[in-house]
Amino acid sequence: MDNLYIFEYLINPDKRTFWIYLISSFAIAIIYLSYNKKLIKVNFSKKLWLHPSAKLDYYYFLISYFIKIFMIFPIVISAKSVALFIKKYLYLNYGYIYIEILSYETILVLYTITLFIVSDFTRYWLHRFMHTIPFLWEFHKVHHSAKVLNPLTFYRVHPIENILFGFRYSLSIGFVTGIFLYFFGAKISIYEIIGANVFVFVFSLLGSNLRHSHIPLSYFEFLEKWFISPKQHQIHHSRKYFNKNYGGYLSVWDRVFGSLLTSANVKTLKFGLKKEQMENYNSIIKIVFHPFLNLIRR
Repeated sequence: MDNLYIFEYLINPDKRTFWIYLISSFAIAIIYLSYNKKLIKVNFSKKLWLHPSAKLDYYYFLISYFIKIFMIFPIVISAKSVALFIKKYLYLNYGYIYIEILSYETILVLYTITLFIVSDFTRYWLHRFMHTIPFLWEFHKVHHSAKVLNPLTFYRVHPIENILFGFRYSLSIGFVTGIFLYFFGAKISIYEIIGANVFVFVFSLLGSNLRHSHIPLSYFEFLEKWFISPKQHQIHHSRKYFNKNYGGYLSVWDRVFGSLLTSANVKTLKFGLKKEQMENYNSIIKIVFHPFLNLIRR
């Protein structure tokens, strides 16, 4: 079962760990390290990849399969259900409207761009709420408890947070899809590359896996005002800057809403929570149950 689970994550282009994304991130890392040789020892050391925090990421990644099957999938409503509800609601309240003046190609571009922007915008705000609402922060601490970063740290997420992001995805994607179905009918589709939204594919290909790594790859400062670089997300993981760089792919939202911090302004990064908190997240049992204990104590 575990082998099939891992294989599915390697062959699915919608997953961060799709094999092409992993290879491209590794290639970018090698190029980066060839110009920053002092970081080679750190990034290829047993101390990093066999760190207790890294091992916990590996174990949790495997066990999260069962968490998703038994806890998350039965609860989260599908984007398709939301889309059909929105379409029906609009039809019942506003009658039948069908726009024919736009070509199929134009609708394709509009739908693809709208999906990406709305999804990224809602991801920004849910992520920000996970930090700024105390109740939600108790669950999001799990992700920030990683002392070292690796691609599987992306999946160190509490089941409650997974449920919330599942609802976010279904509601945002379903809402946009329902509106497009209402106005354009069966014409809607998205630009895809091997089954993934073209924007997701491109950003993943350009090193999304390096966000959870010790490769501090930054962009030119003017680019970091538009797109989140790997180092900007690493800054977000540092103890001092949890309240910066909430963005997923775009940093526009951080810039507009005052949470942007570019790489040029930060030198040293220390990952993880406060020292006295770290022991509360050093096992799978603690990762799952400690947030609830904290809430009860409150």
